[in-house]
Amino acid sequence: AIIEEFLPKQLSREEVAALARDAIAQSGATSAKEMGKVMAVLMPKVKGLADGKLVTDVVRELLSS
Repeated sequence: AIIEEFLPKQLSREEVAALARDAIAQSGATSAKEMGKVMAVLMPKVKGLADGKLVTDVVRELLSS
């Protein structure tokens, strides 16, 4: 609890999804095969602010829909 007080606020799933949509648009990715392109754009924006597994799951969901 003490450490959490000093850590940056974590992004919600909705916030990550919004950033992921922007990253997908910027990278021009159209399928899950191009996930690396999206992650290259997105990860610098969410580093330290969101769990990597959450980011991966959201991007995978958005690219497969």
